[in-house]
Amino acid sequence: MSSILKVDQLKDSGGNAIITSNGSGTFTSSLPNTGITVADQWRVTSTFTTNTSVTDITANWERVDTSGQGTIGSAMSESSGIFTFPSTGIYMVRASVSAYRTGDARYVNLQIQGTTNNSSYAVFSQSYDSITEAQSSSTYANPMTETYVDVTDTSNVKVKLAIRATAECTIKGASTDNENFFTFIRLGDT
Repeated sequence: MSSILKVDQLKDSGGNAIITSNGSGTFTSSLPNTGITVADQWRVTSTFTTNTSVTDITANWERVDTSGQGTIGSAMSESSGIFTFPSTGIYMVRASVSAYRTGDARYVNLQIQGTTNNSSYAVFSQSYDSITEAQSSSTYANPMTETYVDVTDTSNVKVKLAIRATAECTIKGASTDNENFFTFIRLGDT
């Protein structure tokens, strides 16, 4: 035995319409969107070298724009390497770089730094990788780090990317693919 239930509208216990049919198979919902509302990526377009002290990556950022790459929702905004979130919420923030050198580097250190007062920055997340020269040629390290950022105020909560290495390394940049990049995904409300 089978049963069919036909309705034009579903209401919550308070009598508020939450799903409505237009009669031709299309439904509208007043339920909040619980999916991802922001997914954004930025990359550095030019190659540069590291210092042995922690150095912010401040220049040559662009939002991904290569055919086949995409974003969701409002863009992050960037000024001199400081990233501002488009809306409040909990964000997953991931960073990765491609570093290389001919010779050894005991470590290449990548840091996501953040502020909650638009002034003083602290390390939110960091990772280390090392380079041991192989075949008398450039050898690569690819540190990646990520964190969740609680964006309670878009004017005060910001992030930036910083890097250092024990020996001068070249950090690859490109305008057609992600070699040195930031990823931002809004996971939900704060």
